[in-house]
Amino acid sequence: MIFKVYYQESPTEIPVRENTKSLYMEADEEKDVRNKLVNRNYNIEFIQPLDEAHLNYEKQSEHFTLENA
Repeated sequence: MIFKVYYQESPTEIPVRENTKSLYMEADEEKDVRNKLVNRNYNIEFIQPLDEAHLNYEKQSEHFTLENA
């Protein structure tokens, strides 16, 4: 399954919507995504599983790349 992760790069900053970044990661479940990102020291706001229709929409973006953790 593909997950979209919304995060802030600095865990010490207050989350601001305009500074929120996102990445895409393949994993079996949300817990696996968190485990793969633990060393990046991100402030993870939300992890969203993408259904097929949403994934196809996201793939149309030039920013869509799957992360390899």
